Amino acid sequence: MDSLWFRRFAPEAEGRLRLLCFPHAGGAASTYSTLSRALAPHLDVLSVQYPGRQDRRNEPLVAEIEDLAARIADRLPDGPYAFFGHSMGAVVAYEVARLLADTGPVRMFVSGRAAPSVPNSRFVHRMDDRGLISDVRFLRGMGSSVLDDPDVLAMVLPVLRADYTAIETYRWTPGPPLEVPVTVLVGDEDPLVDARQARAWEEHTTGELTLRPYPGGHFYLEDQPQRVARDLLDDLGVTVAGPSPQ
Repeated sequence: MDSLWFRRFAPEAEGRLRLLCFPHAGGAASTYSTLSRALAPHLDVLSVQYPGRQDRRNEPLVAEIEDLAARIADRLPDGPYAFFGHSMGAVVAYEVARLLADTGPVRMFVSGRAAPSVPNSRFVHRMDDRGLISDVRFLRGMGSSVLDDPDVLAMVLPVLRADYTAIETYRWTPGPPLEVPVTVLVGDEDPLVDARQARAWEEHTTGELTLRPYPGGHFYLEDQPQRVARDLLDDLGVTVAGPSPQ
């Protein structure tokens, strides 16, 4: 495992299917620490650490989704594996999967994100810092304590702006669809994704599409990691011996 690009927040589940998790805009690998523990020991969960944040904060930020996807694809651990990506992470995971051909994931989980072919209608990256912070508050992507701390805010603002720019300037390039089943997870009050946009993911795969709505907004996962963990295991056909995630 490439320890620069991947983090593990639960003991390694040897012999188990790997789940690779891709963070949202402004997020880091630690975003998935709770979900990782909820899925242990049934899956071996690894979280991607993008450059420019946390212990990689001194590295240049990546300006384009396709570039980030190519770097990750070059460093993937051994499979088999499934992908889980939330918001921007869903698109990064999708672009990584497109690069892998016959060695791709056995299943895709795309969360809180419209299908890649849905045109972008947001241009928050063009706003000043006040507007960017307001959008993050609106989506509840970070706790107010982070946004109210000037020192922490000075560190995270460049990451947020770079990630918002990357995802809002991303343009889908038509190509062959994936050949894997896809689960689309979305909060039923998510202001960024409606049911039609979520179902549009079926245009990007020849596999089965499963739509899983949850109560909540864009960051529904924060409030119900155990329920999401159960659904992920069900969709992967993982048999849980003993108590399942509650």
